[in-house]
Amino acid sequence: MTTRRDLLKFSALAAAAAALPSIAFAHDAKPVARAVKPLNILILGGTGFTGPFQVNYALARGHKVTLFNRGKRPSPEWPGEVEQLFGDRNTGDLKALKGRKWDVCIDNPTSLPFWVRDAGKVLAGNVGQYLFISTISVYADGSKPGISEDDALAVYKGKDAMAETQESLRADIENLYGPLKALSEAEARKQFGERVTIVRPGYIVGPRDETDRFTYWPHRVAQGGEMLVPGDGADPVQVIDGRDLGEWMIRLAEAGTLGAFNAVGPEKPLLMDAMLRTCQTVTGGKPTYTHVTPEFLEEQKVPELPIWVSRKSGPYAGYGAVSNARAIQAGLTYRPLATTVTDLLAWFRSQPAERQAQLRAGLTREQEAELLKAWHARKGA
Repeated sequence: MTTRRDLLKFSALAAAAAALPSIAFAHDAKPVARAVKPLNILILGGTGFTGPFQVNYALARGHKVTLFNRGKRPSPEWPGEVEQLFGDRNTGDLKALKGRKWDVCIDNPTSLPFWVRDAGKVLAGNVGQYLFISTISVYADGSKPGISEDDALAVYKGKDAMAETQESLRADIENLYGPLKALSEAEARKQFGERVTIVRPGYIVGPRDETDRFTYWPHRVAQGGEMLVPGDGADPVQVIDGRDLGEWMIRLAEAGTLGAFNAVGPEKPLLMDAMLRTCQTVTGGKPTYTHVTPEFLEEQKVPELPIWVSRKSGPYAGYGAVSNARAIQAGLTYRPLATTVTDLLAWFRSQPAERQAQLRAGLTREQEAELLKAWHARKGA
């Protein structure tokens, strides 16, 4: 089953996804209108999962873009001029940002409060708006459906949040990730005042997703045969295409929209079986679905089934039914799920054969076969 640890691990993997040179897809062929007022945008990060979608969309809208990162990942070939600045937020090296002004700063990779504090020391007063990418893991209670932006946030219980590092976060990610993100949000407001926008995504999926957390499902459906499905098929699922997230953030900057928003999708509730049927329609796969109970999966100590969370009980039952009403009102739009699946598989199948052969999430076929055997034996007993 997907646990909070899995969600946090997947979030970390997504943040660390390597930049790839090709980020254009057939379903993105529609022309993009120019913005009424061009902005000067600083993006902290910009070469991970969603960053390149932000950059491409911003350039198409006529904005000027500057990236700040360590330069450890190869940058895609941008369809326009992009300024690149280098530094290292781990060591406090932000010299390249000093004495510069931007209309907007988008902070993509931050999970540590001291990164926000240090950015504030350099950028406060020099940017008009600060957009911070947070997570739905900031909420103190993930068990109830309908989590809203006004719900209580997780509380940090360590000794010194500003002393936490990437190493300490990785060592205790389940307990630290949400609280440190929540404190990073608070630090953003402390440093930048009212001109702050907080975006809290859940599962980000689609082309360029190196975690395989969503890829597992259409990939498995395409293979056909008897397929293990957790739950009764009525558990809610929430995913957002990385392109929808990235492009919406540019529109938030254009509109100067402030406040906190749950960036989860799709627009209307999506159930597990409906997600699988969409994957089946796109792939042409012909699986037979065998639904197993959450209790069986717990008994079998199943390591992870990505995206799925049982709606019936548990500390994470609300992760599939987070409220996105405020984000939709603020202009968040969604591609059809079939488009996401189509483009995701096109991207995945363009990867090297060894990459495709080893998914990073979900069950192996051998694990699945053993679980199905145990399930049928139990039902027949």
